[in-house]
Amino acid sequence: MTSQIIPVEPFDFIIFGGTGDLSERKLLPALYHRQRDHQFSEPTRIIGTSRAKLDDKEFQDFARKAIAEHVQKEYIDKDELEKFIGRLSYLPADATTGAGFDKLKKEIGNSKSIRAFYLAVTPALFGDIAGQLKAHDMITADSRIVVEKPIGRSLASAGDLNDKIGSVFGEHQIFRIDHYLGKETVQNLMALRFANALYQPLWNSAHIDHVQITVAETVGLEDRVTYYDTAGALRDMVQNHMLQLLCLVAMEPPSSMDANAVRDEKLKVLRSLKRINGQEAPKSTVRGQYRAGASAGGAVKGYLDELGRKDSTTETFVALKAEIGNWRWAGVPFYLRTGKRLATRVSEIVIEFKPVPYNIFGESAGNVMPNQLVIRLQPDEGVKQYIMIKDPGPGGMRLRQIPLDMSFAQSFDGRSPDAYERLIMDVIRGNQTLFMRRDEVEAAWTWVDPILNAWAENSQEAQGYTAGTWGPSASIALIERDGRTWHESN
Repeated sequence: MTSQIIPVEPFDFIIFGGTGDLSERKLLPALYHRQRDHQFSEPTRIIGTSRAKLDDKEFQDFARKAIAEHVQKEYIDKDELEKFIGRLSYLPADATTGAGFDKLKKEIGNSKSIRAFYLAVTPALFGDIAGQLKAHDMITADSRIVVEKPIGRSLASAGDLNDKIGSVFGEHQIFRIDHYLGKETVQNLMALRFANALYQPLWNSAHIDHVQITVAETVGLEDRVTYYDTAGALRDMVQNHMLQLLCLVAMEPPSSMDANAVRDEKLKVLRSLKRINGQEAPKSTVRGQYRAGASAGGAVKGYLDELGRKDSTTETFVALKAEIGNWRWAGVPFYLRTGKRLATRVSEIVIEFKPVPYNIFGESAGNVMPNQLVIRLQPDEGVKQYIMIKDPGPGGMRLRQIPLDMSFAQSFDGRSPDAYERLIMDVIRGNQTLFMRRDEVEAAWTWVDPILNAWAENSQEAQGYTAGTWGPSASIALIERDGRTWHESN
């Protein structure tokens, strides 16, 4: 089975930070794949801009190199690549001074196409760029602006950023991108819940024991040293990616797939999260920082060595226990953990159901394990339902837990589009379902801010853990003192 490709209307895609890392690794390869799948209508243009003094050919060479490095060879079609390269142009511009914006306006001209301004730059420039676009009269009714995380460092700074962008663009034109929401499995979570009669009656505190959400990385700082040491794992992963996953698991069925209907339900979840204050933080949260160890088959430095400093209080690992104060989820803990230099690269959601009320089989049959639904986002996207069966063979009843496994790679033909491909096309269509609304962002910060404040007030230190493990031992204690255990990801 292959997906149907529906062309989008003609558009001008302007990448601020066009020569940066995000443009190289994600945006240009994603746009090339959409070209290869014939999703563009004519005339569609891609314009790169940054402070770098390049011309069109140099930017086109940059794009060729990006595609050669970040697109698998089997998907590089010479003819489609040339068509794609032919769409590219470049103009230097400086958002702080306005230099180059007159030429950018002239390049876009009086085009009636959809305009998508993608801000692949530091958030410090969001307000400047929005202001320059307004000052140079480049915003039309069919314009959209796309902003990457982080949307602020706190509720106050997020509000300030939103004010700056919102003073120029209407909320319906602002696309706050979270690439996790573009992953195939994340969207399948909604299909699994709301398109099947099997799960919805069980999706509540009467049948679900607890939920685990894990986003584990094996990499360290890489090229994010400056940003990461001022952010940490809670701001970098929990406030956006992980809370969005929690919302999709916990939200009530929306009235439709309309963007605001979906986001209204997510907002209710965020507002129902019980606050973790100064007294609760030491019991409900764990901070960690990796030390030297082994990861991905080789020896690696500790965080401070990578940072090149003798001290830093920044956490590279967070585990926490969240609770939702509403009828559906009362008494059901949500355990979240994320970190760098962990044992395995994996992102997954585990729904563990309550055990059967009575075991009729006796001790000789073995333990009756609770059913689990495991939704894996990466790698190897798919869904597994763990159930108990009889072990085949004579000699009485012996029980064993096995997974009913649906691997997307095995079930569907062709490649699965990258999250950025899907989200960029949604920007062009004007579909905001998979993008965060302002009140969502600020509700998430309203929950996260007290945790940050509690850590500061309590001087809650980041506990050391060896690279290549699953984090500090305190994170194991966090879940095991409730009589539960972390799902082992293979």
